[in-house]
Amino acid sequence: MNGITGLIITRNEEKNVEECIRSLLLICDEVVVVDSCSTDRTVDIAQAMGAKTYVQPYLGDGPQKNVGIGYASHRWVFSLDADERISPELAEAINAIDLEHTPFEAFEVRRRNFIGSRWIRCCHWYPNWLVRLYRTDMTRYTDSKQHASVPSANKGRIKADIIHQAYDNIGEMFTKQAHSFSSRSAKIIYQSGKRVTAFSPFVHAFAAFFLNYFVRGGIWGGLDGLSISKAMALNAYLKYARVLEYQRDPKVLDNENFNEVW
Repeated sequence: MNGITGLIITRNEEKNVEECIRSLLLICDEVVVVDSCSTDRTVDIAQAMGAKTYVQPYLGDGPQKNVGIGYASHRWVFSLDADERISPELAEAINAIDLEHTPFEAFEVRRRNFIGSRWIRCCHWYPNWLVRLYRTDMTRYTDSKQHASVPSANKGRIKADIIHQAYDNIGEMFTKQAHSFSSRSAKIIYQSGKRVTAFSPFVHAFAAFFLNYFVRGGIWGGLDGLSISKAMALNAYLKYARVLEYQRDPKVLDNENFNEVW
């Protein structure tokens, strides 16, 4: 087995963290968990599984993961979200790589996204190539607070999958887009200083639906394709509507907690 540190950032992931760690142990001899002040049993479970566990108030996606890199004993790190799992095929492929002599500084893997038990292939949900295995002395996550990525001009591809339980059902997808995801995005946009207009929610919602349903093939994905396209449109609409509300309504702005963007 190569010397790889597994990295997970968590917040209230007691239902997921054990299986996530167990999955990482297929390729890692060390797992680091950076927890964002969970109020459930996430930290206790991670520690019981042998993970090096640290509590860090949430800094945003990229910065939070880069905190975890600082605790890694190995220069190679594999990042995994709590609701993701390494497939046996991916574990076999990674364990077969000679990381000491590879010419690459990072590797992309595919992510296989599920709603319930349904593998979603439309809307660019597959193959969803992501850099997850990388050398921390050469690259690391960007400082983006949402949907951060690992930049690399010298990366290989591993043709095997991460299994991602994106949503348990369609209702959960709409709920998360309407509440936590759009709210977090709105706060990030507002803090960046970007100004929006009354047209922004409508324009971005239409663009999100058109892109996912027609350009990315949601139209061929049946009910799931239509639902994903609508959920993305809802996210875009609420995201910019909330930013507009922050700009226009001092009471809403004063009542918002910008220190909590999870």
